[in-house]
Amino acid sequence: MENKAPVPPFTLASAIQKVRLAEDAWNRRDPAKVALAYTPDSQWRNRTEFLSGRDEIQAFLARKWRRELDYRLIKELWAFGEDRIAVRFAYEYRDDSGQWYRAYGNENWQFDAYGLMAQRLASINDLPIADSERLYYWPQGPRPDDQPGLSELGL
Repeated sequence: MENKAPVPPFTLASAIQKVRLAEDAWNRRDPAKVALAYTPDSQWRNRTEFLSGRDEIQAFLARKWRRELDYRLIKELWAFGEDRIAVRFAYEYRDDSGQWYRAYGNENWQFDAYGLMAQRLASINDLPIADSERLYYWPQGPRPDDQPGLSELGL
């Protein structure tokens, strides 16, 4: 099996790198490519949905990004251990009526020896926001290096 670097055991630097790679992948919004970061039998809890395996993950992400328009995400390392990483995140999106939201959440990740995510547990809350309250304005795709992170934005 091919490694999905960085791989456990994580250091502070490799955990930060793993979080940024995940953020960049999700901001590209390619369900098939994002699903490859997970084990074939990966287990997810995302809000009220429980998913198992790459096919379900890919289908979930395709549905998500059809509903959550102009999606932009920032993740930040919260804590890490040998094969686990905890992150906090916030993302902004609008629905098809034009209402903007900021979703806040936490994720707990566990990785296999190859660096693939075997488990993802996510808790997420959506807050309707006015267009004037938006903070994420970079072009669609990965967040530019000069765009502030969550802490710098006061989130």
